[in-house]
Amino acid sequence: MKAAVFEEAGDLEKLVIRDLPDPTPGPGQVLVQVKACALNHLDLWARRGAFNIALPMPHISGSDVCGIVAALGEGVHDWTLGERVIIAPGQGCGQCEACRAGHDSYCDQYKIFGFQTQGGYAEFAVTEARHLIRVSRNLSYEEWAAVPLTFLTAYHMLFSLARLQPGETVLVHACGSGVGVAAIQLAHLGGACVIATSASDHKLRRAQRELGVENVVNYDRENVVKHVMHLTNGRGVDVVIDPVGPAVWEDSLAILRRGGRLVNCAATTGMETKISVRTLYARQISLMGSYMGFRYELDKVVRLAECGKIRPIVDKTYRLEEARLAQERMENRENFGKIVLVMNSNFES
Repeated sequence: MKAAVFEEAGDLEKLVIRDLPDPTPGPGQVLVQVKACALNHLDLWARRGAFNIALPMPHISGSDVCGIVAALGEGVHDWTLGERVIIAPGQGCGQCEACRAGHDSYCDQYKIFGFQTQGGYAEFAVTEARHLIRVSRNLSYEEWAAVPLTFLTAYHMLFSLARLQPGETVLVHACGSGVGVAAIQLAHLGGACVIATSASDHKLRRAQRELGVENVVNYDRENVVKHVMHLTNGRGVDVVIDPVGPAVWEDSLAILRRGGRLVNCAATTGMETKISVRTLYARQISLMGSYMGFRYELDKVVRLAECGKIRPIVDKTYRLEEARLAQERMENRENFGKIVLVMNSNFES
């Protein structure tokens, strides 16, 4: 099979196309013919060697896969060849206390498909059968690939952690990112008013036009705190959804109302920041970290997508052989929605 891999950490030049043996499903596993695989910033961090985590090498990234069942391992009886599926990107052991309670992302052995395992930048991928989810033809392969990781993350941030209530105001940073696009839609679905930020006027206009965002702020040329406080009549926002990190940290804390909640899921602008402890307790702010979400939440997200309540936005598609170009587009922050790799057998220009 063809796969886009890196054999050592480094820049874009390290991502190369290789011919590798087709993987074989073991007991309890399923072989999936990959039709589409969406990119995430995690792919960039992994390729750069940003984390002190041993990855299988040569490494195949790609956490968001849609494809069809191609072969069944021993003991797998609940799946049929040719079924359309997505792979759950978050994968717990299934046996520990956290997994049995439905809180699989708290599992000590929790892995992200395509990060600690081989992923979907390839013509075939193997996963345990319990991590497959059947999907319909209501969405294309590319659209389904744009759903799992970011919509799951956004759902977990808004509803399990921030406990969003109807009528609240949510500020979503990086509105053109995968998590941003997902969070805006889910916040609206939860009855919230949304303020979106970006450094791109083009993305802000799209957020208003295509996602119905009520108010926007360009954090490169506007004073975010002043603007948001004006929009909220000095009250501040109830919830901040932060997939950015240090670059927006101080502003995010400043615009929270007393008792507000900030949920962070990424550190795209750095790994460290500072906080005034007095601000934390005196204003009774809640700071929460989100690492993916729970499997039952992903099942809910899939149902929402099936009935059209949420709509994945595919920014641009690339052939597998163009994986470098795809990652370059993400590095340059040019995307609005998800960038998707499409296997040659399914590519439409």
